[in-house]
Amino acid sequence: MLKLSILQITKMHFQWDWLCLRVLIISSVTAGMRNKENLDADVEVENFDKQSQEADVDRDKSSIEVVYQTPKPTGEVYFTETFDEGLSGWVLSVTLKEDMDDNVAKYDGRWEVEELKENAMPGDRGLVLKSVAKYHAISAMLTKAFVFDDKPLIVQYEVNFQKGIDCGGAYIKLLSSSNDLNLEYFFDKTPYTIMFGPDKCGEDYKLHFIFRHKNPKTGEYDEKHAERPDVDLKKYYLDKKTHLYTLVLKPDDTFEILIDQIVVSKGSLLENMIPPVNPSKEIEDPTDKKPDDWDERPKIPDPNAVKPDDWDEDEPAKIEDPDAVKPEGWLDDEPQYVPDPNANKPKDWDEEMDGEWEAPQIPNPKCETAPGCGEWVHPMKNNPKYKGKWRAPMIDNPNYQGIWSPRKIPNPDYFEDLHPFKMTTVSAIGLELWSMTSDIYFDNFIICSEKEVADRWAADSWGLKKLVASANEPGMFSQLVTAAEEHPWLWVLYILTLALPIGLSVLFCWPGKQITKGEQKEETEELEDNELEEEKENEDTGEDERREMETKRELIKDTKKMRREAPVSVKLTTSAEDEGGEDIYDDDEENEVPDESQEGDDRSNKSDSEDERKEADEGMGDRPLKSVRKRRVRKD
Repeated sequence: MLKLSILQITKMHFQWDWLCLRVLIISSVTAGMRNKENLDADVEVENFDKQSQEADVDRDKSSIEVVYQTPKPTGEVYFTETFDEGLSGWVLSVTLKEDMDDNVAKYDGRWEVEELKENAMPGDRGLVLKSVAKYHAISAMLTKAFVFDDKPLIVQYEVNFQKGIDCGGAYIKLLSSSNDLNLEYFFDKTPYTIMFGPDKCGEDYKLHFIFRHKNPKTGEYDEKHAERPDVDLKKYYLDKKTHLYTLVLKPDDTFEILIDQIVVSKGSLLENMIPPVNPSKEIEDPTDKKPDDWDERPKIPDPNAVKPDDWDEDEPAKIEDPDAVKPEGWLDDEPQYVPDPNANKPKDWDEEMDGEWEAPQIPNPKCETAPGCGEWVHPMKNNPKYKGKWRAPMIDNPNYQGIWSPRKIPNPDYFEDLHPFKMTTVSAIGLELWSMTSDIYFDNFIICSEKEVADRWAADSWGLKKLVASANEPGMFSQLVTAAEEHPWLWVLYILTLALPIGLSVLFCWPGKQITKGEQKEETEELEDNELEEEKENEDTGEDERREMETKRELIKDTKKMRREAPVSVKLTTSAEDEGGEDIYDDDEENEVPDESQEGDDRSNKSDSEDERKEADEGMGDRPLKSVRKRRVRKD
């Protein structure tokens, strides 16, 4: 057993060493993977072209080594804009907002074409909203109008809130085609087909997708808003990074909204818009009115209940405690507040205008060491007799008719539009914004029908921005230090996180005593010798026990023989003593005694075997044994 224990301990130490080595290897690999993930953070884009894939291999290179080239569309597009060549084709609005003063209704917000303030690439420029608390409006015609027929509509562009955002929007509008569309007079009332993009004010973070639906019966347009995404949008507004916003509308009346090529919302134009595209078939009758005798009360006071005679409604809820005693040391003559002795009347105090000056009141310093000051009064306690105003218990209303609602009638304005995707044709794009934060960056607009075209466009533009931003991000250690500077309590968490694995490694990987091969061999040989000795001792002990049991059985048989021979022995012994101790035994007599004993033994063989077991277990006395031994000596 000891040998097994030593071997098991040795094996456990060996396993612990291997376990610690594996932990260290896994930690190193995990750290490397995390570093790689941090560098690759959300940069993976589907269908990146060869140039972007090669750039992924060199993530550690600085932004200076990234060569930017103005992206080119690879398929059919309806509009693209990179702003690398300036504002060519864009028109600034010169009109005014309606129902506002002329001083504030002007669209005089300033636009500029600039590079990013951080992580910029030479040659890459975007449209920047520069003014604060001003209205901005700028628009451009599409290369060709988009008709909602049998092709999807994909709208994609980049936004960077370079200073964060307090209150303002960064959404775009796809303007509806019309004969009187004039971009110089683009303003908030200009008809649009789709509005899409981020918007934020206070703690309300929105991602708009609104389309104007035409009522087929009346010809009027209503705004239909997509349901809010279930994801947290806050980080996209505050991290000061460039994010890619994508809207995909499909001819099967479904839609998807993506941020950084990750779906954040999707649904159906028929089921996930507010209000619904199609109205209800039935509506409440506006002429129906609730009857005067309609009883909506599920419970009523019991009309048969009577107030008990001992119910006193005049008892107060609180009464003075008559058992209370004024504390010792209470200062009855001292007020709780006294004028501030250190206060001085202001020099400009005019008693005729301001009245008589009085020093401000401060707590009485004498009351700080006393139980209290002023007139002592008994404290209040709950009145045990108080019951309050009596009210009859409530019972089920036997006349209850339920909650009344007006009857339903067919909706005279009902219609059913099974394909709301077929919206008004789009011929222009515009940004009509107001913001309390400046330097909102827009770039790389594209409108197309193929997702692959939009992805390639993103790979050549937003993908490179993401690479540069990831390469220039501070390391994990710098981020941890920065976070701890903002939240000092994180230092405690860092220390505990580092100390725990180190302590466990010391505890399990470096035990206090190491067993060498020589010591192990000596212990093994010693154990083998000890086992041999123990086996030999066990064999000797077993042999002794067997001999002792045989001796006891022989003694028991001899004792019984003595009992049967006792009278003869006494007689022979007495005559021998009388004759001077001569031996009167002869061979015949000696042989007769055992013959008689043998006959007795034969007659009582069965009974003696049972007696022998009982007497061996109980242990016989020494007296018979002594007599047997004495007789044997005499015969010898």
